[in-house]
Amino acid sequence: MKKITFLVLLSALTLNTIAQNKFGHINAQEILLLMPDTKEAEKKLLEKENDIKTALQRLYAEAEAIELRFQQNETNLNELEKQDAQKEYQNIAERVQLYERTGQEDYQKMQQELLVPINKKLKDAINEVAVEGNYTYIFADEILHYKDEKNDVSALVKKKLGL
Repeated sequence: MKKITFLVLLSALTLNTIAQNKFGHINAQEILLLMPDTKEAEKKLLEKENDIKTALQRLYAEAEAIELRFQQNETNLNELEKQDAQKEYQNIAERVQLYERTGQEDYQKMQQELLVPINKKLKDAINEVAVEGNYTYIFADEILHYKDEKNDVSALVKKKLGL
């Protein structure tokens, strides 16, 4: 009998605790896309990507020119000149590889520098809405399997961000 009473009491306390929790959800992706900071970051990242592509195209063209020049003059070159041409081509190939790697690293670094503050700004707005609305949890749509639209607090977060 004591066990049953204890279980009933424990169940009642658990249900009471769960009932006191307030849940909300947002569409974080939609909000991020509406933020002016995100649009500016996308613009800067696109410019960076184009700069990298342009530089790589120049390097590819230079490598192609070296290869073409070698093919056209190969019969007229002595062994030492052929070795020099191969070294020249090897050098440009190494420069291409280095630039591809560093360009990608620079792009990722810039992406991180631009997006971290934007995500923090969104998170701060979500936290403010949660505190002001006494929400226990606010979930992002990306991980929800079901949602009740009456718990959508996206409008409150947008308002906090001035969107």
